[in-house]
Formats: sequence, structure tokens, C-alpha cells
Amino acid sequence: MSGPPRTVEPSIIVPGGTRTCGGHEWKRRWTLVAYVIIPGIDGSNEKHWQTVWEERWGASAVRIAPASWTEPDLADWVAAVGAAHTTAARRGERVVLVAHSLGCWAAAEWLAAAQLRGVAAFLVAPPDPRGPAFPRQAAPTFANLRARPLPCPGLVVAGDDDPYCEPAASAALADAWRVPRRLLAGRGHLNSASGLGDWPSGRGLLTEVAA
Repeated sequence: MSGPPRTVEPSIIVPGGTRTCGGHEWKRRWTLVAYVIIPGIDGSNEKHWQTVWEERWGASAVRIAPASWTEPDLADWVAAVGAAHTTAARRGERVVLVAHSLGCWAAAEWLAAAQLRGVAAFLVAPPDPRGPAFPRQAAPTFANLRARPLPCPGLVVAGDDDPYCEPAASAALADAWRVPRRLLAGRGHLNSASGLGDWPSGRGLLTEVAA
């Protein structure tokens, strides 16, 4: 006599694998996730976790391509986020913006203007525009920005010793964006100099907004 029908848990493609029901392999419904990579000034080099993740994700990841990498112009960067999102949205049912440093502000400003569904934001090491280390000369169009509530799920990940953003400032940004914050110890600006490599724990944090 056959038992009751098995319950199938929907599964979501996220970095690090898929969720299954009770450890068993069932037939699953997949939700495809695409990613927009949004680096900071001058982009992210080959040792940066964003680049490593981009290579891992392959065609599921789209990097922004602004014309003003070295002297960022806000309008140019916001437009670049929009263009990359358009491409990514053709590749996935859901899009996650994976931003670092100044790229967090470009992501937040685009989200505030676009007001789209099916998007999430992973914001790593956003700099404090009013902090002493903010690159005002290189990025004057970013210098007077104020955080506004995000229209989507999100997460701020910050370092407790980030020279560009004190812990109190990163907490204030997360509050203003109305998203949670995770504070990491002793990793600085969470960039290639932080030695994160593939940053497995970061991919774990990403699942909080990607899943």
C-alpha cells in the first residue's frame, strides 16, 4: 500500500546551492536569480570578491559599465545600473544588486527612482558621504546624497574598522534604507585588500536577500 504523496519544497537558486526538503532530492520548482555587479571607484580587480563571484556565476551576472569609473558621475552610474538590470532581468526571474563601496549609492539611487518589484540589494561597505575619508573631489555628485528607504529587500554589510564608514554611520545608513545591517570585525573596507577571496561567509549573507 502506497503512503501519502510527498510534499515538494520549492527551491531557489542561490550562491552556494539549493534548498531541498529534508535532505532528499525531490522534483523542484526553480527560481532563477540573476545578479548585477556594482563596484566602487575604478571597478573591482581580479582579487576582489565581486570579480570572483562574477566568474562563479557566469552568464547570470552582469557588471555595470559606466563611462566615469575614475571620476564617478552619479547620473552616469545610475544609468549604468539601469542598463545592467535590463540585461540581467532577461536572464533571471529575480535580480539581486551586488554592490560595493560607492556602488551602494548608485544602487540605492537607482532603486529609489525605478521602484521595481523582483529586485533585492546586497550593499557591502557603503561609504559615509559626510565622513572625513569620502572621496569628495573624485565623486562630487555623490557627496550630498542622503539615504532614502529602499523599495525592496536588502542588507547592509559593513566593517567595524572601515576607514570610509564608522559603525555608527553604517548603522544610520541601514536604518535610513530600512534594511538590516551585519557588522564584520577586522576586515576594513571589505575589498580586495581585506583578503576575502571567494568570501564564503559573504555568499552566506547574500542568501538572506537572494532567497
